Amino acid sequence: MSTEPICEEPARTVTNGVAPRALVNPRLRHGLNLQTCALAGVGAYLPEQVLTNAEVGQRLGDDGEWIHRRTGIRERRVAAANEFTSDLAAQASLRALQHAGLAAGAVELIVMATNTPDMMFPATACLVQAKIGAGKCPALDLKAGGAGFLHALEIGRQFIATRTLETVLVVGAEKLSSILDWGDRATCALFGDGAGAAVLRPAGNGTGVLGSSMGADGAGDSLLTLSAGGSRTPASLDSVARGLHFLRMKGPRMFKDAVPVLCGAAEDALCQSGLTVADIDCIIPHQSNQRLIEAFVRRLGAKAEQLFLNLERCGNTSAASIPIALAAAVEAGRVKRGDRVLLAGFGSGLTWGATVIHW
Repeated sequence: MSTEPICEEPARTVTNGVAPRALVNPRLRHGLNLQTCALAGVGAYLPEQVLTNAEVGQRLGDDGEWIHRRTGIRERRVAAANEFTSDLAAQASLRALQHAGLAAGAVELIVMATNTPDMMFPATACLVQAKIGAGKCPALDLKAGGAGFLHALEIGRQFIATRTLETVLVVGAEKLSSILDWGDRATCALFGDGAGAAVLRPAGNGTGVLGSSMGADGAGDSLLTLSAGGSRTPASLDSVARGLHFLRMKGPRMFKDAVPVLCGAAEDALCQSGLTVADIDCIIPHQSNQRLIEAFVRRLGAKAEQLFLNLERCGNTSAASIPIALAAAVEAGRVKRGDRVLLAGFGSGLTWGATVIHW
């Protein structure tokens, strides 16, 4: 792939010393007539059950008041026992299609981000395809944690840009309550369940996705893990007894590593778009932790009033957090026609991404 920068200025260096990687799509130099991709509809679904900090604290033997101080979270949603990731995703997908004014039969590809699939295989996207009645379109899953929806969005965007497809459904959905150790203070207070989706269609009049950046660093593989259940550690009585089927996180290290790469991705996407952070009307980050988000905003040089958060009532829903927040921002009028929106997220892997959209 070419590394010729698309920015007029040289690639800038961010605070962690890593230069943003603004790349030219080689198709541009070969004259392929690319088109812009817009988010024609968005939708979200949250389970009915609300789990408050007091209820989490009760499980841990305290009042739970520390949770909001440390994380910015007051409550989160928990899916019912008979409600699975595919169910959450299907509800969000149908709402996004309704918002776009399209029937499920119009969908030509489903790209779904999740770390909590219904099962190891088949792909949960295939289950969603059947549940919403999307015909026999291709359907695939990917894993990138809190950056997952942005990775799915970029994959879908390529099919629109190259005029291969006209309608792509991208989804982020999680049932994280199914993999939480409710005795682990480092994780059980943070995460919630939910799903968000977007319908991608060709755009016009300069609207749509302006720039996108993705990355991963496999050296961060131990920061956020669920170590059992795969080929390395198959399910066994021993793995269950050792709690290896629960999510585990190294919070302080995740904080340290995530903020610089999140800023680098955001700067890269802005550079590709020909914009600065001052040009952005709404910033929607992965709803992870209040302190981490505040550190990201400070380093990026953004203002608090540019930020949209729903962390307080949803918690961290991993791959679902950005599309859930985006749908909420659109519904609340915080994102409206003509606005420039910056989405940025990070997750297990370590993975990260950012996308700039002219709404």
